[in-house]
Amino acid sequence: MTKDNASLARLTDVIDRLLAPEGCPWDKEQTPESLCDYLVEECFELVEAIRSGNADEVREEMGDVMFLLAFLGRLYADKGAFTLDDAMANNAAKMIRRHPHVFSDTTYADRDEFLRNWESIKRAEKADAEGEPQGVYDSLPASLPPLLKAYRIHSKAARVGFTWPEDEDVERQVEAEWLELLDVLAGDDKAAQENELGDLIFSLVELGRRKGIKANTALDMTNLKFLRRFRRMEALARERGLDFPALSLDDKDELWNEAKAAEAAAR
Repeated sequence: MTKDNASLARLTDVIDRLLAPEGCPWDKEQTPESLCDYLVEECFELVEAIRSGNADEVREEMGDVMFLLAFLGRLYADKGAFTLDDAMANNAAKMIRRHPHVFSDTTYADRDEFLRNWESIKRAEKADAEGEPQGVYDSLPASLPPLLKAYRIHSKAARVGFTWPEDEDVERQVEAEWLELLDVLAGDDKAAQENELGDLIFSLVELGRRKGIKANTALDMTNLKFLRRFRRMEALARERGLDFPALSLDDKDELWNEAKAAEAAAR
């Protein structure tokens, strides 16, 4: 038995003990539905750890996600639905099926052709299972965060050839959406303003995608950068005995510039 298999077996043993008659009352109350929020939270924590670059935190958060996946597998096994082994075997078969250029003699001219074929295979899988054609967006999770969902919408549209021919076309679209937003901002129609802001963001997501940038990741990095600098501003104010909220905007800007300069010097 490999180390990974031994660790998975140990984790399974822990779950067996938790769900035993003399186990944890709270764990024994859990259902797949009740674990959903915990799974989402742990996945966000794992992503945060990965982006922080802290391997120790990544290891811990990966363990938390693995525990929940193993827990879910046990709950479904107890219901007679499937086992964790079934889920892993199904995924291995799916990956082999979707990578014919690796596991058979299929060749692709480029990444775009590979992605188009990936979508075709996915739709064929669903058609085989359900007996009817699969739409391009039928597999798009409704619960995806909006920015990530916009990226997926554009990505799937591009794989079936429904996108702007050139990057410059998208740039012009972004500029047009910006001007439309400015136009409605001059008025009082909040619904129109919200609509145009959404259109602008949607177009920016596509521009980023075509440049290899995921808007969700880019915005998260900017959020973290702002919070890091803002906390540095507050720390500088405390060190100097200043009441940060009471400072003028000019004084806050000076602290902001200090925080930026310190960050740049530390690189």
